[in-house]
Order: sequence, then structure tokens, then C-alpha cells
Amino acid sequence: MGDSIQIPEYYNFAAVVDEFAEDYSRTALVAVSEDRREEWVPYWRLREWSNQFAHVMNGFGVGRGDRVLVTLPRSVEAYVAYLGLMKTGAVILPGSDMLRAGDLAYRIRHAGVKAVVAYEGIRGQFEAIRDECPTLRHLFLFGGEAEGWVDVRREMQSAPRNYDPVPTRSDELAFLSYTSGTTGGPKGVMHTHGWPCAHLQVATRWFDVRPGEIAWATAGPGWAKWVWSPFVSVLGKGGTAFLYRGRFDPKVYLELLSSYPISLLCATPTEYRLMAKVDGLEHYRPRALRSAVSAGEPLNREVIETFRKHFGVVVRDGYGQTENSLMIGTTVDTPVKPGSMGKPVSPYRIAVIDEDGRPVPVGQVGDIAIHRDAPTLFRGYLDDPERTAKAFRGEWYVTGDQGRMDEDGYMWFEGRADDIIISAGYTIGPFEVEDALVRHPAVAECAAVASPDPERGSIVKAFVVLKEGFEGTPELVAELQEHVKRVTAPYKYPREVEFVRDLPKTTSGKIRRVELRAAERAKKLQQK
Repeated sequence: MGDSIQIPEYYNFAAVVDEFAEDYSRTALVAVSEDRREEWVPYWRLREWSNQFAHVMNGFGVGRGDRVLVTLPRSVEAYVAYLGLMKTGAVILPGSDMLRAGDLAYRIRHAGVKAVVAYEGIRGQFEAIRDECPTLRHLFLFGGEAEGWVDVRREMQSAPRNYDPVPTRSDELAFLSYTSGTTGGPKGVMHTHGWPCAHLQVATRWFDVRPGEIAWATAGPGWAKWVWSPFVSVLGKGGTAFLYRGRFDPKVYLELLSSYPISLLCATPTEYRLMAKVDGLEHYRPRALRSAVSAGEPLNREVIETFRKHFGVVVRDGYGQTENSLMIGTTVDTPVKPGSMGKPVSPYRIAVIDEDGRPVPVGQVGDIAIHRDAPTLFRGYLDDPERTAKAFRGEWYVTGDQGRMDEDGYMWFEGRADDIIISAGYTIGPFEVEDALVRHPAVAECAAVASPDPERGSIVKAFVVLKEGFEGTPELVAELQEHVKRVTAPYKYPREVEFVRDLPKTTSGKIRRVELRAAERAKKLQQK
């Protein structure tokens, strides 16, 4: 890659993907269900379907600049919807299909969402809040009919198959991804149409997708990582995106790698850890795997060694955030240092800085930061100048993670500088968990922190002070866990609950989560 990233004045990623459709032999998607039913979708078919989807959107008055929340599971429809919306110039809000009514209502109201694209499994969550969202005018449904919802598949059948993508400017808003904060509701991260162009130039030497190769990135739609890898990194290079529509099972994942000619794998550290623990690993024979990458949190060196020993591939680490793109990584031409995140990706300026925004000496722990001139850096948090300003320290965007750089330029992760919890690749704000817990009649106050876990990296642990008259029993623990799952997305629930008489606080009354985190780390170290 050259010394700079080039972004044209006008750019629409969907138009770039359409160019691959000129080759009628090129496959865009391979979708496999739990019962092993397959769907092979060529680029020309994906172009037609996304064109028809774009016509349906325009037919209902959804177009350039309109904000559309998409909550689809891993599916061909997710690709069709994202490409079709980009062709219209609409702004996509990626939404996990695990979100609950409260999460959805917050995003719709905060962003002024005009339309929703969903599937039957989440329809009930929208039904519960549709009257609370005055900007929401259209509900589009894949896979069923329901009163007040547009049957997308039926509408697409009569729609034209040709569509000229809107010539969007590179500085126009394209994605509005929500990410957890330490206080308050999730933040709306703004990315422009130029972001996929810059991302492709940055991430190519990491995920290393080549035209015609089958690449499996396991992230689900609704997450920034899905936009990163399964969507932009694969389709933007003319590769074939493999998607498995079933639940994660380490044996099934290994069987799929052995059954299909998958050349590239991008998975979470938790997925790699659980695959590495499968008995009889030597009996699995990945047919075509030549490259594997991991992102979300540091990967244990023993897992890297297990994959190297059994499958002949070195799992390479990568680091980035919803607010940016790949910042640091072990690219294809970077020697692996097990346990390290790799090196800053050229041409970005990455540094470890102190509280005054000055780079610290080699080997010293500080805040990982990226210079504000990075082309993939977000354009701020939607309607929140205060939070946006707090994310910067002088010329540097501060990631919230701490690390150190060694004498060879490799970065080493040391932990979160704030209270954000990263568990099995999910980013969870403590406020969201605490807000759900205090709605239970037994809870007086609580605090949620990250607790070290050998498989998930961290889990959510809740310290709960009960109201008078309630007893901290195993039954109440289970009840609180189920309560959180109902109120907010299930992945946010506390896997451990500890009942306490009080919580450590500052003189001004703020809960000291940092003290609870430190105690958890110390306890888990003693248990090893």
C-alpha cells in the first residue's frame, strides 16, 4: 500500500460491488443453514436483488439521507438490504437481531429513524414501541406478512431489476452505528460513504481477501465488525462471503471449515478458544484454509500455537473500534509476536500517550490513540458534541484502551482505561446493565464490571445491593439474569451476580467501578 489513502469526491460502495457482477461466473455469497441447506448467490443476482430492494425503498419514499434501522440476522437478505439502501443514498443503522424493544426505541428516537427493515423473529419488539416513535413511518418485513408491515419479498417481485446508484459524495453520512458508553445511552457513531473506500485500502493486508476466494467472517449483522469484514472487506475485493445461519458450535465450525473450500477465517478470540479445546482436533482437515485473523480482544498464545500445530495457519491479531477501522494488526507481511496486537497499520499515526496527549517512552503503559487525520476515523457522535469532544485529547482520538509499544514497534494490550466491558467480542456499557437491573423491584442499587474469564476474555459481573425484605438467593440470581435478558439484549446479562451490603463510592457519591474491577482481577488471579 502506498503512503497515503486516496478517496474520490464521489463514492458509493454498492456501485463498486456492482462492477463484479459483470463477470457472470463470480459468486458473491454462500449461505449454509443448520440443516446444511445451501444457497449460492452470484454477483449478478445480488445486483438484481439489491436493485429491486432499492426500488421498493424509493417507492415508499425512503431515499437519500433518510435513516433506516436494519435488524436482520446472518442472511442473504442482510446483504441485499445493505447494498440496496446504499444505492438509494439512505443512512444505515446496523442493528443486532438480539436487541430488545427499549434498545430499538432509543435508536429510533435518537436518530430520527424513518424506516425499519426487520424479520419475523424481532417483529414483536417493534410492535411494542411503534407508537412511541413519531419519526417512524415505514416498517419493512422479510419473511412474512403482518398488519402495518410491508412484505419486502412480495414488493420486490414486481420491481425493476435495473437501478442507477445515487452518486453519493464521500463526505455524506452512510452508517450510523451505535456503541455502548460508560454513562447514558449508546452513542451514534457517524461514518461517511468514503469510509468503505478508506477501509479497503487499510485492511487489505490484514484480512487479505482475494477475488474468487471464499472468506468466512463470523460477525453478525448489526455490529461494526460485520460492516468491516463480511460486508466491505469481502465484497469490496470480489471475494465470496461464506455465512452460516446457525448458532455457534465449535465442532460445527470445524466441520464447515473441513467441508467447504474456505480460504480465510475471521473470528472472535472466544470462537478460536473454544475450537482449540475440541477433542480430536487432529481429525479435522480444513480444506483450503490459508489465513486466519482474530479481532475484539487479545488472543492467547496457546490458542495461536494450537492452530499452527493442527492446521498450519498462524492466527493474526487485529485491533480497531466502531469509531475507526483496523488501526493495529499483524498483517500478512508482519512477523507474529504471540500475545501482541501487531503493529500500527500504515499510513496511520498511532501512539501511546499520557494524560497531556504526549507520546510515552517505549515500554511504558499509556492510552492507545490514533491521530485525528486518519481517513477512517468517525465524524463524531450524532448530536453529542460533548461526548465527541471528550473522545479527543489534542490531536489524538483516545480509544479508551491502554497499552504499550515495544522496541520493535509492536503494540501490547493492557486493558480498558474506562468501564466498558468487552465479552466474547461484544462491547457492553455498564450503564445498560445497571439500568436494566435497577428496574427489578428487589434491587436498590448495583454496579456492573468486567470480570476475567478464560473463554470470553471477560464476563459481566453485577454487584447488587438489595432492598429491605429481599434475600440474596440462587433463585433471585437467576431471576435477575432473566430480567436483564428481557429488558435489554441477552448478551448483556450478568453471568455472575454478587450480593453486597454497599458499593465503593467517591466522596461525591459516584460508584468506583475501578475498585470493583481491580478486586475481581486479583480474585481471579488467586484462583488460577
